[in-house]
Amino acid sequence: MIVINQLTKSFGEFVAVNNLSFDVKPGDVVGFLGPNGAGKSTTMKMITGFLQATSGTVKVCDYDIEENPQAIKELIGYLPEGAPAYGDMTVAQFLDFIADVRGLTGAVKSARLKAVVSAIELESVLYRPIDDLSKGFKRRVGLAQAIIHDPKVLILDEPTDGLDPNQKHQVRRLIQNLSKDKIVIISTHILEEVTAVCNRAIIISDGVKLFDGTPKTLLGKSRYHHAVTVEFAQMPDSVESLVGLAEVSGIEQHDNQVTVFSDNNSIIFNDVFNHIKNQQWQVNGIYAEKGRMDDVFRELTAMGAHR
Repeated sequence: MIVINQLTKSFGEFVAVNNLSFDVKPGDVVGFLGPNGAGKSTTMKMITGFLQATSGTVKVCDYDIEENPQAIKELIGYLPEGAPAYGDMTVAQFLDFIADVRGLTGAVKSARLKAVVSAIELESVLYRPIDDLSKGFKRRVGLAQAIIHDPKVLILDEPTDGLDPNQKHQVRRLIQNLSKDKIVIISTHILEEVTAVCNRAIIISDGVKLFDGTPKTLLGKSRYHHAVTVEFAQMPDSVESLVGLAEVSGIEQHDNQVTVFSDNNSIIFNDVFNHIKNQQWQVNGIYAEKGRMDDVFRELTAMGAHR
């Protein structure tokens, strides 16, 4: 369990994190979201003990970060922003060094190195200097060092930054497999990552928490939640008649596409479908919207900026 209580970090007069509180339990994969400068990386550095809080408390597995920083660092795997490493080392040398630092020896060390290299698919670059690697491979090496000691807690700052779509899918699958008995906090700008990997989302802006709940709840805040989008073969002259349907709050038109908005989160798909059928309009496609994460994110963070 991670327990964050009234955590605050100031740099002079600038407050980077402001009275932040939340708990994370084993099995949780938390997507930690916010615009640039929101305080995400600063919060992660305080949880891992790399940065001292101005006030407030951090407890990880019942250890207090001020009283037992070493015990907490032994429990955590941390991928910081930028994935810093010793560039003149080969990947094999670097991971061997990290395994030594983490206290792994003998058969356990060999087994963990083999398992991690295989899981992250680093075989092809194992004996190349880290400085010679692409940004994506450097990120994968950073992830490998974070999980080398099989930690109880994973703190990952932009874990898929620089990866191609296939690599992103692989890392997300790995995180899902790891999360079954671990606590995972992922800072990300990629909103699709939240729905793909996380069972919880926390959004902060200007160091203040704006949302804490499931991705489904977050999508439910979108104005597109339960909306119906219709792609017409040709835009009907009387498309405005959709506004007259019960539980419809309005429509949005773009080229040959119309989005019909639901009033009070009502399910309107059948009514819209039947209206189109009765009007004998020709459509290329029709689908119900679950909600748009980017839409909610912009609204929440815009409101947060004017608090």
